Amino acid sequence: FECFCPSVRIVISEMDFIKTRDDDETANLIWNDSAVQHEKIAELRNYQRINHFPGMGEICRKDCLARNMSKMIKCQPQEYSFIPKTWIFPAEYTQFQNYVKELRRKRKQKTFIVKPANGAMGHGISLIRNCEKLPAQEHFIVQEYLDKPFLMEGYKFDLRIYILVTSCDPLRIFLYNDGLVRMGTEKYHAPSEANLSQLYMHLTNYSVNKHNENFERDETVDKGSKRSIRWFTEFLRTNDYDVTKFWGDISELVVKTLIVAEPHVLHAYRMCRPGQPPGSDSVCFEVLGFDIILDRKLKPWLLEINRAPSFGTDQKIDYDVKKGVLLNSLKLLNIRASDKKRNLAQQKAEAQRRLYGHGSMKKLSAASSDWEKQRHTLERRREELKERLAQVRKQISREEHEKQHLGNYRRIYPPDDKLLLEKYESLLSAAFQTFLAGRAASLQKEMNNPLKRMKEEDILDLLEQCELDDEKLMGKSSRQRGPKVVLTSHLVKLNQPVCERREE
Repeated sequence: FECFCPSVRIVISEMDFIKTRDDDETANLIWNDSAVQHEKIAELRNYQRINHFPGMGEICRKDCLARNMSKMIKCQPQEYSFIPKTWIFPAEYTQFQNYVKELRRKRKQKTFIVKPANGAMGHGISLIRNCEKLPAQEHFIVQEYLDKPFLMEGYKFDLRIYILVTSCDPLRIFLYNDGLVRMGTEKYHAPSEANLSQLYMHLTNYSVNKHNENFERDETVDKGSKRSIRWFTEFLRTNDYDVTKFWGDISELVVKTLIVAEPHVLHAYRMCRPGQPPGSDSVCFEVLGFDIILDRKLKPWLLEINRAPSFGTDQKIDYDVKKGVLLNSLKLLNIRASDKKRNLAQQKAEAQRRLYGHGSMKKLSAASSDWEKQRHTLERRREELKERLAQVRKQISREEHEKQHLGNYRRIYPPDDKLLLEKYESLLSAAFQTFLAGRAASLQKEMNNPLKRMKEEDILDLLEQCELDDEKLMGKSSRQRGPKVVLTSHLVKLNQPVCERREE
């Protein structure tokens, strides 16, 4: 564990993990506060889990997020209207100055917020109105400032939403039903030349506002400069806001943002884990912190995404929320002490199959007859179907575990709503088309594989048809199609309780 937060260590202990030496390369769980090198992910054994995905920086760096969002805005402008207009300097300096000239021609004035391309915790952020003073060669991003935010007791605030991604192949996203409301510490007024430098008014970063003498560390739920999203949800409900729409909008913003990242993450993951069958247990997971601000119409706007959100606990509210995020995440991941032994047994079995040639198909030669070619095609089809059937059944088992261990999480991708799923899949297809542009043809082939969309019963039907076709080729008498043994979710038996962690 390269992390010194007490909340992480407390949760680890509660989950019956035992901390190993830092150089132990056989640990079930590896937790790191910083991004992980691709080589580290490539070296992991199949039973191990690490708390970062490769490629996630494509949405967690401010400049990368802006660049990737810009591409999706061009092809899906109506779906990606939740990020303020953004320019990446120095590359887009000219476009920005042209935009400012057009505003001036229309006699409009806007405020812009300047952020370091890879900054954090509010460092280096400033507000400007006189845009001619911006240096052309500096590396930063410039965004339109949202000057009409939703206010709480006269203060501006943002929301820290916690998201768990358990897999990128297939993509699975969970939203934690609580989080943090982080308030400014000076009453908000629309930006003007006189107040542009008053960061306690305009910025909501806790790391900035905690230094203000007005910061309130009140432990009651409805007071203080930091509150819970659970309290905020009740506040909205009490004041007759549409809470269902609010959470629906938040969920869509999160999913659409991660759809932008998915092609990059999937490609990087497969580069790290070549030969791993689609649908295998992911060695990576990630807890992300989405920072979201609401405008006065309660529309959510994405500010940034943190791939290493702080699990520090300066106040009781931090401890309660962040401990819940961690504890529920590890329960969902289902990391078991027996995973290591099971993986070793699978490796031995696979080595024996390769040694003795079990399961390997006979290769065709130029002299092979049509009959041999037909049988070879059937055999290849049968093996492909069996592999996909195993993946589907594994997924059913995984989903059953998720349902039983959601805790305070809820799954937002894939959604249960079929129409919403179709929309997301269309956006995912657009994201892949934008990303692929002449590369990673294997990803495109996998995306278009019809077996990916088939259910267990469909695959069993095709397998049985393969058997019947094979019997015809062999000259056997045809038989009636028998009943299929379908592994429905309510019949799944999980191997052992999630809390069993310690090695014997």
